[in-house]
Amino acid sequence: MPHHHPLAAPFALRRSARLIGQTVALLLVSMSGYAQTSAPVSLSTVDVGGKAPITFLPTETAPSQALLEATSAKSVVGDVYVRNFVSPVADYTQVLNATPGAFSYSPNGVGLGDTKVTIRGLADGNSVISFDGIPFNDTNGVSHHSWTFFPSQFLGGATVDRSPGSAATIGQATYGGSFDLRSRELSDEKRTDITASIGSWNTNLVNFEHSTGKFGENGENNLLVNVHQMKSDGYQTFNAQDRVGFSAKYEREVSKDTKLTAFASWMDLKSNTPNIKGIGRSDYNQGNYTNLLSGDPTKANFYGYNFYDVPSSFAYVGLDTMLGDGWRMEDKVYRYSYYNKQNYNNSATTINATSAIDKLNSYITMGNILRFSKESDAGTLRTGIWYDRADSFRYQIKSDPRTWVDAAAPNFRETYVTTTIQPYVEHEFKVTDRLKITPGIKYASYHQDFVHDQDLSTVGPLGGTISGTSIIGGAPSLSQGVSYSDWLPSISANYLLQPNWSTYAQYAYGDQIPSTSVFDVTNAKASPVPKPTLAKVAQVGTVWKSDKMVIGADIYHMTLDGAYTKAATADANGNFAWLYGGKQINQGIEAEGNFVLGNGFSLYANGTLGTYKYESGLSVAGAPKDTESVALNYMQGPWKTNLSVKRVGKMYNDGTDSTGAVVNQAFELGAVTVTNLFVNYTVKHPDAMTKETKVQLGVTNLFNSHKIVGIANATAGSTTAAPSLSDLLTVLPGRSVNLTMTSSF
Repeated sequence: MPHHHPLAAPFALRRSARLIGQTVALLLVSMSGYAQTSAPVSLSTVDVGGKAPITFLPTETAPSQALLEATSAKSVVGDVYVRNFVSPVADYTQVLNATPGAFSYSPNGVGLGDTKVTIRGLADGNSVISFDGIPFNDTNGVSHHSWTFFPSQFLGGATVDRSPGSAATIGQATYGGSFDLRSRELSDEKRTDITASIGSWNTNLVNFEHSTGKFGENGENNLLVNVHQMKSDGYQTFNAQDRVGFSAKYEREVSKDTKLTAFASWMDLKSNTPNIKGIGRSDYNQGNYTNLLSGDPTKANFYGYNFYDVPSSFAYVGLDTMLGDGWRMEDKVYRYSYYNKQNYNNSATTINATSAIDKLNSYITMGNILRFSKESDAGTLRTGIWYDRADSFRYQIKSDPRTWVDAAAPNFRETYVTTTIQPYVEHEFKVTDRLKITPGIKYASYHQDFVHDQDLSTVGPLGGTISGTSIIGGAPSLSQGVSYSDWLPSISANYLLQPNWSTYAQYAYGDQIPSTSVFDVTNAKASPVPKPTLAKVAQVGTVWKSDKMVIGADIYHMTLDGAYTKAATADANGNFAWLYGGKQINQGIEAEGNFVLGNGFSLYANGTLGTYKYESGLSVAGAPKDTESVALNYMQGPWKTNLSVKRVGKMYNDGTDSTGAVVNQAFELGAVTVTNLFVNYTVKHPDAMTKETKVQLGVTNLFNSHKIVGIANATAGSTTAAPSLSDLLTVLPGRSVNLTMTSSF
């Protein structure tokens, strides 16, 4: 492990803070001069999901942009970007990637794998991802599955809040931020779109979409329906995908003060993806970037021994109504489900009666989000409560990959119920016409009830005796419950320096529910159990807008609780303690801007510079030192084009030593640069029946980079200095090209 002088890290942080402060001060001074000489600005607004209006540039050319009314580091991605500048087979991570500090990699190709997004160096499971304000995540830990929820066909954009948000921000992991995916905006126009796309690696997509436009006696109804199928062989050998999806969104204007919204979606994903998805370092060194699975049934990595079938669904009904005397009520009732049935051979070399795993991870989640707000001369009062109940069933059983005959007893099998309740209250005080201050507090309560069946390797035989893969005697199961709770305060302010220039400050607490793996110990005896991990975030920022440009910048400092670790041995009563992991510090500066150049051209750029480290001074795995994006857009007449370059700076991955202990910064990963190109051309009324036809050429990873972006599975003792050929690597997929045509009738 590298040695660091004890004063080196604090000195570096102070130096970084001074540099950041000087940079933002210079930015504020320069904008102040411009603001006082610029012309008045006319900005358009849209209402998103019953939330505060979001202000967009009239040109809507920005892939991502900051908000003038923001009280935290927020960025908005609009529908124009989703419809024109992401791959037609993309998942939601490609939408989030447009914002500062966000990145994700799919080694089988964009939209062709279960991709995780990282923002500010914080991994997927550290943040809330929601859809129309409804959080969704796995129930054994707060992780998300991009390949089974919300492909680009379902999305109309996203709002990314790189903070715990205000007290009104709900979720089981506000610890790292809150990313709200938005459903499609409904059109007033009746329209039927048919899309066909073909691309690299035998990738093809067919999409049918129908918009009714407004209908009914007074045009009070509107409906959008989408059905699609995507198939691909994938970039990696025998890593095929087959995705079928459906979504429908309905809106009804019940009265001028009341709107009803309903949304429903269903998807089914089938895949031959293995459980560990990396390619061998030995293959990589020989220039073979695709070798993953085999077509030979005598090989342990035969694709027929590795497959997923994952149906999922998501639905809600929302009511937004004015109650009178300044009061507004918003209520959403929802249900979503996930049924991940996976089978995989668990050995790289062996095929026998117990070499494979028969796995299920499933849950049905139902809940209600009830919000009230009241406008008055003093400002806006907001209060409400979130209730969420998830019923889960999970197992893993040793199996024979040739027949899928399971062993008598499971590795583990459990059912559990997770109940989350989060009431909150906050008040946005209108101190002056320019200054708004919003204090608030939220109570986060989590309760879990478990039933663990006796098993071979997790809670154990519960008093029985293990004989081969059978258990003789003992209790068939045990039941227990656990509760976690904490208070999460926040305070923020937004001050308008000029009508088109604001500054903000925020201090907020976020938290993250412990994983259910807390009880994956002998006899499920864990004591003391961990507490929810907390994040304390301070940030200041500024946003400046005109009809020609929008610029946002912020400085942030996050103090984060590290993950708890299980004690190596049980105490005298058989309990396994969970030990506090210490503090982590994540701090840096972020900026983004969009500049209208004229004649249809605009330039977008964002950048981040920061550190994410343990108290020891070592870097947290997967956190880059910097990120940068530049995009040149041309939108005029029939053309919509985008050339973007994204660079993710140097980062580290962890490894293990010969005892299995974690070695921080074992692997150094160099900077990664990816260039994408999208060209759209639309022909109006090409024939008597067709309203328009749009042709899109999309090229992802234009320069065919094959950089290593992660260590999927490290051999014990392997490091960058002494790499093992047995390491499994996550590598950028090669260049892909898609040709897509959409005809509208």
